[in-house]
Amino acid sequence: MNTQTVAIRHTFDEKVYGLRLDFALAQEFPDYSRARIQDWIKKGFVLVNGQEVTSPKSKLEGLESIEINAIIEVQGEWKPQAIELDITYEDDDLLVINKPAGLVVHPGAGNKDGTLVNALLHHAPELANLPRAGIIHRLDKETTGLLVVAKTIAAHTDLVEQLQNRAFTREYDAVTNRVMVSGSTVDAPIGRHPTKRTSMAVTPEGKRAITHYRIVEKFLDHSHIKLRLETGRTHQIRVHMAHLKFPLIGDPLYGGRFRTPTRITEELRQTIATFKRQALHASLLGLKHPATGEYIEWRAPLPNDMNQLLIELRKNKVHFES
Repeated sequence: MNTQTVAIRHTFDEKVYGLRLDFALAQEFPDYSRARIQDWIKKGFVLVNGQEVTSPKSKLEGLESIEINAIIEVQGEWKPQAIELDITYEDDDLLVINKPAGLVVHPGAGNKDGTLVNALLHHAPELANLPRAGIIHRLDKETTGLLVVAKTIAAHTDLVEQLQNRAFTREYDAVTNRVMVSGSTVDAPIGRHPTKRTSMAVTPEGKRAITHYRIVEKFLDHSHIKLRLETGRTHQIRVHMAHLKFPLIGDPLYGGRFRTPTRITEELRQTIATFKRQALHASLLGLKHPATGEYIEWRAPLPNDMNQLLIELRKNKVHFES
């Protein structure tokens, strides 16, 4: 099995006080399992404030500087598959993909193949030598839009560092239930739901999560909004909007029970009833190119299903206001 080295630099905040080193690292870097992180610590791959620490149980005080120079084993069981990719941009260092709805990013339980990883390994076999086939960040299965993939270890290290330092620009389009009054910022910690283990929730024990949002268009009982992420927690936009009581149309986890508006045409009712995914699209991605340092942005137009949803929402508003 091939191996690669990946370098990670990170500084913890004060919230890690009292936590075990392995637990805090697993929380901060969810792409790597806690067992793998424990192995790295025991092998001396992890430095805390410049000092080698070999006990996963070591307790943190907060504000520690972490260096990880780890050996990554390539998962050889991931097989290339000829799955069509919508490539927005590609050069020797990175790929930007416009992901469709329904495509899982990583193989896992219930999705051993047919994923973005399998498609990437077919398109660029050299990605087999990178952690997670070069994928830097995730989108949920039913969320559409832009994500970046590193094609070299150097690019991977640079892009991961940018992501950790909140240097990416990530803008999303979403359609919510209920009408928002104005845009704002949500600063509310997100962690695992206390009873629903497959869901996330706003919880005091969670990690800090910040979402900025503004209104694009108001309808009779819905809003089209744009959101920018300052952090990147699991299901962050979906959880934050549900927390504000503006869940996304079609969200199966956080949308709650469908409430039929009092003013709705049959066409809009059918459109919403058949919209079986969260109305969320990653429409803009910006970052510094890992080789040149130049800041670049890419945009992806709204997918057809969200466009049609907005068309019906506008028709519905005109119908009842005319």
